[in-house]
Order: sequence, then structure tokens, then C-alpha cells
Amino acid sequence: MLSLTNISLTQFKNYQQKQFPFTERIVGICGSNGVGKTNLLDAIYYCCFTKSYFTRSDSQNILHGAAGFRIEGHFTLQGDPLKVVCVLRETGRKEFSVNEEPYEKLATHIGKLPCVIIAPDDVQIITGGSEERRRLLDALLCQLDASYLQHLMDYNKVLQQRNGFLKSMAEKRITDFKLLDVYDEQLTRYGDYVYRKRKEFLLGFLPLVKQFYTQIAGHTEPLELHYESQLHDASFPQLLQRLRQKDVMVQRTSGGIHRDDINTQLNNQPFKTLASQGQRKSLLFAMKLAEFETLKQAKQFPPLLLLDDVFEKLDADRMHNLLDYVCVKNAGQVFITDTHQDRIKFHFNNLGIPFQLISL
Repeated sequence: MLSLTNISLTQFKNYQQKQFPFTERIVGICGSNGVGKTNLLDAIYYCCFTKSYFTRSDSQNILHGAAGFRIEGHFTLQGDPLKVVCVLRETGRKEFSVNEEPYEKLATHIGKLPCVIIAPDDVQIITGGSEERRRLLDALLCQLDASYLQHLMDYNKVLQQRNGFLKSMAEKRITDFKLLDVYDEQLTRYGDYVYRKRKEFLLGFLPLVKQFYTQIAGHTEPLELHYESQLHDASFPQLLQRLRQKDVMVQRTSGGIHRDDINTQLNNQPFKTLASQGQRKSLLFAMKLAEFETLKQAKQFPPLLLLDDVFEKLDADRMHNLLDYVCVKNAGQVFITDTHQDRIKFHFNNLGIPFQLISL
């Protein structure tokens, strides 16, 4: 089992100095907008992923007027205590340690404290561009497979270098393609691994998403999900060679795993144009719960689940189905934020489970 028993925040976002003990498996966090509910969830996320879920730059998470921040989380993992500390120094250097042992590479920590978060802007996974769905997929696979994370990081590094070279070819009128051949060989090496892992993983994951969608909706709907990749129809070297002239012209790499997507249809029409807000939310939760279940099966214990403002745009039946699964049918720790204390108490009381309520 994995649980968080205490977290301390120093100069993190809107918190000058605050400590939160967690005494129950189900934790409700209530308060008006802007008081720091989401920031508290993000601090928990930091402990699991070494970074924020909501911001790209660590410096954006420093309390206004301060020079750095510190997060300290006390976890229990399979009965063993873990003290997780994340410090952002005045210099911008980030330090991360577990039980006083610092990491040389932050990526080493990914997957040790599995966690799933659902936030309002996550609806972009359904309605936004393909990069949103790849981000969801990669976040999950990186927690399951350290080798996948390394290959993905290497691929993105080479992709950036290749794109830079394509721009310099146009600017300097370079006609020698030897360096491009080197980049293509490296992209193929890293990209093939990522493609194979995605293809293999999604064979089981996408049916699980459909199963959870039906469970949340309470009835079956004609939903179809498919993995889309340019590599279905060509090998990586063939794809890069076929698109090379176009790449030189547009000065970027137009083929590869960075164009992959999960195609979603309802009644044989694009889901994001046909679906209601309730259906979009249901599919989002289905994807996240499939992520939760996949991590639980792989790790042999439930991940932490962070639910930020999930009560909006879901009707009472769908919300009950969601909470029944995450709070009653699973033994993992759940953190849920809401602006209405009475509403969250009502739902928890209906489920008949012990809970802790934190008012901010």
C-alpha cells in the first residue's frame, strides 16, 4: 500500500509555511477559489513526479517575493516510511531526495510513487490536439517502464537537434545530408522502441477505457478508440526518407512518433465534435481510471488519486458511479477538492466511508 501521512510546504505557491497531516484514506479539501486547494494537490504531485502538473517552470511555483521553495512529504510504501524532499534553491537548482538520499537523475524517481491526477483543464485530453493524448500516454508508460522514459527523452533530444539542423540547412544553404542520415538513424533507434511499446500497451489499455466509460455513463454507447501512427504503414527509415524533401522545405520533422494520436469516435463521428460535456467528462475520467487500474495491476498496490474540482459538469449518477469506484471499490488513498463543503460531505456520507475534511 501507498499512503501520504503528512506534507509540509514552505514558500510554495500561496503557502508561506503550512503543514497538513492526513489521517484518513479519503481526504476532502474544501474552500473558496484561490485559497490553495489545487496548490496542495500539486505539492503532492511534485513528491511523485519531481515537477508540477500545472506549470512548466519550477520558478513559477515560488511564493511571490520569495527566493525558493521546499516540499516535504512523509509516505508509507508497503509498510516502509519514505521521507520525500523537493527543494528549489535561489540559484534555480532543484534538489530531490528520498530518505536523505539525493538523486543524481530526477528521472530515477518516476514510477516509485505512482499517482494519477484529474483536473478541470484535463478536458483538453479529449478536445485538444494530439500532444495532449500523447502526454497522458507517456506519463503512464514512464511510470511503468524506466527504459521507455529514457528512450522517449533520447528521442525528443534528437528530434530537437534534427529540427535545428533542418533550419540551419535552409539558413546556410547546406546540401550535405550526411548529418541528417545520422539523426535519422538515432531517431529510428529510439522511436522504434517507443512505437512498439505504445502499440503493445494500447492493445489492452483502450478496451479498458471503453469498459470504464460504460461504467461511469451507466449504459453502453457506440464509442471506438484507435491508436493512430504513421508507423502503421511504413518503417521508421522509410517514413523519414519519404518525408525528407518535405522536412527540408518546412524545416521540421513531419513524421515520427511525435505525431501519434488516439483517435476517438462516437457513432462513427469525431468524439470531440459530437459528444456532450457530460460525455467528454465521462471519457476523460474513463481514461484516467484506466490509468489508475493499469498502475494498480502493475505495481500490485493502488496509486494515489488526486481529484481536483471533479464535481462540476458531471450529473449526480455519473458522480456517484465515479466515487463508488475510487473510494469504495479501491483501497488507495484519494484526495478530492471542492468549493462546496456540504456537497462533498453529502457524497462521502452517502458512500458510508470514513473521511477527513480539510477546510482552507
